[in-house]
Amino acid sequence: EKVFRKCKACHQVGETAKNKTGPTLNGIIGASVGGRDGFKYSKPMKALAESGAVWSEDELAAFLTKPKAYLKGTKMSFVGLKKEADIAAVTAYLKSFQD
Repeated sequence: EKVFRKCKACHQVGETAKNKTGPTLNGIIGASVGGRDGFKYSKPMKALAESGAVWSEDELAAFLTKPKAYLKGTKMSFVGLKKEADIAAVTAYLKSFQD
């Protein structure tokens, strides 16, 4: 939860979560990329979604490490998490909000 504070400016989790600058992240592990209703994704994210991509723990970790390198043209402005422990912590935290 502590590391996720870096994400809260744009993303929400929990029962009352709503899309903000970024989509809600409830149930993100195992979810289809670009699958949040009511959120306007970037063209590159839509293209990745159309390929059938899924947010596995490994894919999410790769994205969180350096979002702009993972997906050129993403709207996500966050530079990424450098520490593997931080990525693992955010992933574990997000897993606690599976639908």
